[in-house]
Amino acid sequence: MDGIYTSEGVVDKNALWLKYRFWVRREALNLQVKLPASVELDDLIQAGAVGLLNAIDNYDPKKGIALSTYISQRVRWALIDELRERDWVPRRVRSNSRRLSTAIQRIEQESGHPASEAEVAQALDVSLAEYQSMLAENNNSMIYSLDELQEEFGDSFEQPDSHHEALNPLNEALFSRLAAHISREIKNLPEREQTLLNLYYQQELNMKEVGYILSITETRVSQLHSQAIKRLRARLDLHK
Repeated sequence: MDGIYTSEGVVDKNALWLKYRFWVRREALNLQVKLPASVELDDLIQAGAVGLLNAIDNYDPKKGIALSTYISQRVRWALIDELRERDWVPRRVRSNSRRLSTAIQRIEQESGHPASEAEVAQALDVSLAEYQSMLAENNNSMIYSLDELQEEFGDSFEQPDSHHEALNPLNEALFSRLAAHISREIKNLPEREQTLLNLYYQQELNMKEVGYILSITETRVSQLHSQAIKRLRARLDLHK
């Protein structure tokens, strides 16, 4: 927290901006690689900058929330809001995303084991190649990540818009509990999907690097990432 207060003991907003503005570009770049080329980096950076400024204006250290956590959440939510307002995801893709999760959920409930790609393809009445194409298409156009799953399934959380008050310790505790739930579900994923998520989210490798480590193509990484997220979504749906 050093360097963010003025001599009068008030939070120095200019110091906060200078210290955390690089987060905006980093988060925008991390998100852009998962989006269609039509989504401009400058638009994402602008939306993230607004989120950062709002976070700086609303941050209250007396709330007991870590500054880095608060700013990170606000910047990410601002980026997600920007994409939602654009509504650029085709209706067909959104529909397929839900169909995939529903099929996986049904198969795993009935069989008691992780749904294989062949089983899901059969349930959807499409070929394995068509199913994998649907996975890649969803992964390339979706904004879902582990952070988004936490937001979507955290019904008790505050939602990311300007009408809500700052995060409070209760929301922080609820978020931590849901994060622990997602972590438990990840441990029940097939081993390769667990490894992929670890490399992508924890080690922060890109999909090309993940593919190199797993000895699979970048396209295959995209498919498996999409399937892992949909498997998590299906399992979280059961506990909503």
